[in-house]
Amino acid sequence: MKNLPHTQLLSPKGWLSFASALLVICLLAPMLNLWVPEGQVLHLSDYAVGLLGKFMCYAICALAMDLIWGFAGILSLGHGLFFALGGYVMGMYLMRQIGSDGQYQSALPDFMVFLDWNALPWHWSFSDSLIATLILIPLVPGLVAFVFGFFAFRSRIKGVYFSIITQALTYAAMLLFFRNETGFGGNNGFTDFKRIAGLTIATPQMRMLLFVLSGLSLLGCYLLARWLTRSKFGRVLQAVRDAESRLMFCGYSPFAYKLGVWTLSAVMCGVAGALYVPQVGIINPSEMSVANSIEIAVWAAVGGRGTLLGPIVGAFLVNGAKSWLTVSAPEIWLYFLGALFIAVTLFLPNGLAGLIKFKGKTS
Repeated sequence: MKNLPHTQLLSPKGWLSFASALLVICLLAPMLNLWVPEGQVLHLSDYAVGLLGKFMCYAICALAMDLIWGFAGILSLGHGLFFALGGYVMGMYLMRQIGSDGQYQSALPDFMVFLDWNALPWHWSFSDSLIATLILIPLVPGLVAFVFGFFAFRSRIKGVYFSIITQALTYAAMLLFFRNETGFGGNNGFTDFKRIAGLTIATPQMRMLLFVLSGLSLLGCYLLARWLTRSKFGRVLQAVRDAESRLMFCGYSPFAYKLGVWTLSAVMCGVAGALYVPQVGIINPSEMSVANSIEIAVWAAVGGRGTLLGPIVGAFLVNGAKSWLTVSAPEIWLYFLGALFIAVTLFLPNGLAGLIKFKGKTS
């Protein structure tokens, strides 16, 4: 593969847009929420802050899906597992932060007291340390993805078979986490969080801090994905997607590239899950459901695979529609989601990003 000339990470307009997004997240949104009084037209409500924070976590997952599906041709129907693993690591830390303020006034989490547990299980050993938690958030989903990907890619499993296996893996993990004896709260999971790093969670300032961290993480993941896909690594990934057999004849081994981007994608989802949990106040095995993993693929497909920005837009649009429909017409939400996916597949194979490009060419 010939060495291509160096290309800049972002165009001048791109950097301007990036700086504008940074200012909105770090300056404008906090001002509108914390400083503009309630009742004013420009006030950003706490509900809107929490909702947008969730959407940004979802957008990180969509971006992670685009890396493996849009650029490497690897469709995963199990990325909800990595999202939930990051969330559970954060949830364990938040449960330990409750201390003796729980219902049973015990140092153990309430669900363990209810189940007559006398001590923490071994996998809770470092859950009281914020530093250890920050290390484990990317490490746990990354390690699970690496082990799974190592055996799957070494066996050259791909296409629909790989998608089915990832779906089965997520479903098996969900059943495991539902069991009370695993020490993950069973069906109810973790909730009733009170503090993070010793600071109360239920304050506008903490809510805004989590919002800003989610936004910065999204922007950081976008820059990382942009740099990666425009490098030689990214060009090899696209060759894996378009002609893997031909790439092997050229002397490249797709195994390392697929395993690397697969693991990175899982880490990004784990980070998103860890940011998501303190904002919504709960984590349970339903986050590993097959439907949640399929939704991540829908976000990427609706926005446009292989575009990076498209899946981010898709995550915001689909979840915005979900938030509206689940309130105004909850009985038709799933039908709408299915119809949307079918319509995009049939009429917009390149998603909304492809539609914009088409209009640009014809204008």
